[in-house]
Amino acid sequence: MHQMTLAEIARGLADKKFSSEELTKVLLARITQLDPQLNSFISLTEDLAIEQAKAADARRANGESGALLGAPIAHKDLFCTQGIRTSCGSKMLDNFKAPYDATVVAKLAAAGAVTLGKTNMDEFAMGSANESSWYGAVKNPWNLEHVPGGSSGGSAAAVAARLLPAATATDTGGSIRQPAAFTNLTGLKPTYGRVSRWGMIAYASSLDQGGPLARTAEDCAILLQGMAGFDPNDSTSIDEPVPDYSASLGESLQGLRIGVPKEYFSAGLDPRIAGLIQNSIQQLQKLGAVIKEISLPNMQHAIPAYYVIAPAEASSNLSRFDGVRFGHRCENPENLIDLYKRSRGEGFGAEVQRRIMVGAYALSAGYYDAYYLKAQKIRRLVKNDFMAAFNEVDIILGPTTPNPAWKLGAKNSDPVAAYLEDVYTITANLAGLPGLSMPAGFVDGLPVGVQLLAPYFQEGRLLNVAHQYQLNTDWHTRTPTGF
Repeated sequence: MHQMTLAEIARGLADKKFSSEELTKVLLARITQLDPQLNSFISLTEDLAIEQAKAADARRANGESGALLGAPIAHKDLFCTQGIRTSCGSKMLDNFKAPYDATVVAKLAAAGAVTLGKTNMDEFAMGSANESSWYGAVKNPWNLEHVPGGSSGGSAAAVAARLLPAATATDTGGSIRQPAAFTNLTGLKPTYGRVSRWGMIAYASSLDQGGPLARTAEDCAILLQGMAGFDPNDSTSIDEPVPDYSASLGESLQGLRIGVPKEYFSAGLDPRIAGLIQNSIQQLQKLGAVIKEISLPNMQHAIPAYYVIAPAEASSNLSRFDGVRFGHRCENPENLIDLYKRSRGEGFGAEVQRRIMVGAYALSAGYYDAYYLKAQKIRRLVKNDFMAAFNEVDIILGPTTPNPAWKLGAKNSDPVAAYLEDVYTITANLAGLPGLSMPAGFVDGLPVGVQLLAPYFQEGRLLNVAHQYQLNTDWHTRTPTGF
């Protein structure tokens, strides 16, 4: 049962080959048995899962249907879930139980999805390795000595290890696509505003976006269908109709114009990954796609711009965690200033503190124009580059990451080295574009991803290309040894 995709589970439940309750119990037992190796879960919600599974089975018995009705999933632990710990991977929120459900959680629950638990993550989604979590690092099921990517590494490791078929995740600078690449999954970052951020604890509000992690593009289409849609509670939610993402999966790629930016193939890219990307290009050409070299000239400025904007927004968002209203509170504070200092010093980890300090500095008097305002201008240039490119091509293709997953602890002493691993992914967040990573092969036994980017609200196009590619390749079917 654990090897089934979301689509296969939907068919099996519809054909009454098994019940949601039976499947849920199998996967909960599997998580209990195998997750100690991975540390991919922070909280397991066994009672809730059984209750939701029984309710889904009753709904099916009454004639209801739906691809997510009775399907087991997990939520990244920054989606608020009523009455369940929502920690953001931080000591600061270790004792926080959300009083309400995030819109994404509520929508998927209404569709009948079964919540198995909350997955581990980099603290407040700040990281590319899932090593900054207060609950310990997550391990990559393809090699337990390597990172699974971050910040959605818990969701990625759990799905890759076949502990469950799919999970929710979030992407601020690549935190869905990079873990997908590192763990041989398909991961989709939707257009900014396509999925509600209400109840999704913020890192950088103008960059954060929720999306699905699964083994196939078909499964990502199913999960995104349940997540997407306008939400009046979220002022950044876009009131656009949600298409049937599964309906367009079978479209031909004949004549599809694919742009390959020359800037992607620089000295920083592992040549073995470059070779796998070329193989993917050739496969898509066989399916009828037309390849064209393009240029994204401002890509070189994206990382410095991102690492000004994101910490600046983080310093503002995280100021709410002060030891007064909720979250960690220090013992016996001498006064209000002592309460703030010690609660934050004890509650936040080193990476979070680093980004808060950088962000506060960039926003401070005398530096705002020099750093934050200039970074926003670069952001606009990055967006303009994409707009010009999409006048010539339908999608943009390149590597998801410059290197395969590194060893645990290898970049801990040099955070900038880890930041540079986001070079191909952060531009989509700066521009608000949809992006997808899909499996493209292996380097030294570690998975590699190819990234696809599309114009606004063209998630269906990305899923269509990835699905057609996966019908003609088998990288996405590979399973890590021992799982």
